[in-house]
Amino acid sequence: MNVGVIGASGYVGGETLRLLVTHPRVEITTVTSRQHVGEYLHRVQPSLKGFTDLVFSELDYDKIADKCDLVFTAIPHGTATEVVMALYDRGVKIIDLSADYRLHDHNDYDKWYGWEHPHPDYLPKSVYGVPELHRDKIKNAQLVSCPGCMAVTSTLALAPLVREGLIDTEHIVVDSKIGSSGAGSGSGTAHAMRAGVIRPYKPAKHRHTGEIEQELSEVAGSKIRVSMSPHAVDVVRGILCTNHTFVKREVSEKEIWKIYRKAYGEERFVRLIRDKKGLYKFPDPKFLVGSNFCDVGFDMDEDNGRLIALSASDNLMKGAAGSAIQNMNVMCGFDESEGLLYTPLTPV
Repeated sequence: MNVGVIGASGYVGGETLRLLVTHPRVEITTVTSRQHVGEYLHRVQPSLKGFTDLVFSELDYDKIADKCDLVFTAIPHGTATEVVMALYDRGVKIIDLSADYRLHDHNDYDKWYGWEHPHPDYLPKSVYGVPELHRDKIKNAQLVSCPGCMAVTSTLALAPLVREGLIDTEHIVVDSKIGSSGAGSGSGTAHAMRAGVIRPYKPAKHRHTGEIEQELSEVAGSKIRVSMSPHAVDVVRGILCTNHTFVKREVSEKEIWKIYRKAYGEERFVRLIRDKKGLYKFPDPKFLVGSNFCDVGFDMDEDNGRLIALSASDNLMKGAAGSAIQNMNVMCGFDESEGLLYTPLTPV
C-alpha cells in the first residue's frame, strides 16, 4: 500500500516514518514539509539515513491523492482542517495526528481550543482512533483521528472502571507527567530551562480533558466530568498518569484485576502491571520508550475509598505515531501488531 506523511519534519512525523520505513505492507511515496521542499528527508530526520532517499515535496492534493492510498497528517492543531477535508473529498484514507477532528461536538473546539471549527459537517465522518475502544468503527473508516497522548494514556486506565460502574463519575482527577517531546520539535524550550523540572502547566482546562470526557461519557452513556492537571518533567519521552477515582462500594483487589483482565486480556498493546516485589511495582514510562504499549496498574486507598488507576506510555508511540500505525493496520485489514512489535528500549 502506498502511503504519505504530511508534516514529516516534526517529532510525530519523524516517529511515524521510523515505523513506516520497516513496515512490511507499505511503501512511502510522499513526504511533505513546507519549509524543506526539495531537501532530502534524512537531512531533517537523520535517523532515517540509509532507509530512504525520499525528498520533501510540496503540498499538492491532486498529486498526493494520485500517489497515496492512505495519508498521515502530522501537522499542528488548527492547520489540519483544510488538508484533511481536501484529501477526504479526493477519496484518500486519512489518519490525522492533529486534534482537528478528535472532538465530536463542534462547540467543544471553542471551549477547549478557542476557535470555531470551519468544517463541523466533517466531524461525524471521523472515528476516534483508539482500537481498544473503537476497533469495529476504525475498520470501516476513511478518516481516523488519533488521540492526544495524555488523553489515551489516562482513558485506557479509566474506561474499564467507568464501564463496570465501579467509580464515582463526578469526581475523577487525572494527574499527568509528560516529557519534553510532547511539546513538539518547534517548541524552542531550552535544555537549561527544562532540566531538573517538574513544572505544572495549564493545571485547569487542559485541552486533552475534552477528549477524556468525551470518551468516558460514551462508555458510561451519560455525561462525565474530569479534572486534569499536567506537569512537564525532565524526561524526553514518556507519560505517567495518576488517575484518582473514588469507588461507590467496597471492592477487592481481585475484583479490580478481573475488571482489567476482562477489558484488556486479549489486547496486544495494553499490559497490566502490578507487582508485589522489586522496584517496578507499577507502570513506569522509563520502561516503555520506543514501544506501542500502554501499561496499566492500580492501588487502593481503602481508608478514603480511593482507587488510584495508574497508566504509562511513550507519548510519541502509543500517544501518537504508534497509535497511528495501529489504526492503519486495523483500517487496512493487516495484522494489528504488524510493524509495531518492538520491545521498549532500556536503559535510556
